[in-house]
Amino acid sequence: MKRILFSMILVLSVAACSNVQPWERGYLARDIMAWDIDGQKAAFDRHINFSKEGSSGGGQAVGGGCGCN
Repeated sequence: MKRILFSMILVLSVAACSNVQPWERGYLARDIMAWDIDGQKAAFDRHINFSKEGSSGGGQAVGGGCGCN
């Protein structure tokens, strides 16, 4: 049973790897595919968050800081 499960996981993980063809790169270059659609706004929001928190990095959970706005 473990062998079958391992084989299925291996096949599915290898099947997900593929090269992007030149004619498909246009779709991936669209703004909607970006992690941050508005990069300047995201950078400004991070700056405000770091200023309030008194630290930089992480970015996953907000907590601590002095509590002032």
